Amino acid sequence: MPIVYGVGQAEWAHDLAKQLLAEPLPRRWAHTQGVAARAMSLAPVLGEETDKLVAAAYLHDIGYSPKLVDTGFHPLDGARYLRDVVKADDTLCRLVAYHSCAVNEATERHLYDVLTIEFDEERPELVEALTYCDMTTGPDGTHLDVADRLAEIHSRYGPDHLVSRSITLSTACIVASVRAVEEALARAAR
Repeated sequence: MPIVYGVGQAEWAHDLAKQLLAEPLPRRWAHTQGVAARAMSLAPVLGEETDKLVAAAYLHDIGYSPKLVDTGFHPLDGARYLRDVVKADDTLCRLVAYHSCAVNEATERHLYDVLTIEFDEERPELVEALTYCDMTTGPDGTHLDVADRLAEIHSRYGPDHLVSRSITLSTACIVASVRAVEEALARAAR
């Protein structure tokens, strides 16, 4: 198991995310815990990489923390904090930077070049796994079908919001990621 600051990555990430999200953003913290639980369920597919995915699941939304908001684009703000402040593993930084097809929102925010210059892409299967976990978990941490999760995001932000436009652009990528992970889980169960 990878070790960060003397503990496993997932345990360390849990503590960091809780510190940044639990008090100021309790609903975001509930979502984060649900995403991490989904990540744990992928052990049959990920094996030894499960701890890293669980860590990324805990960290994927830390960029929403009022302490970290800089650009207003949470994947970039979270990844920068992980890289620059806590000196986290490069894979964790890349997973946070690119989770849930973030390049489309980066483009909407005119931050695509910044994102892609600062962070290389991560292996597709890990990004797909994190996207699966995020996009099948509702804001309160419960499991949702990907279609219901996408509808929930649209209803929360409204049709003209930048996030809704980004999610519309990302829908094919998100659905493909979810389906790829579901197929991998089905193969692992055979």
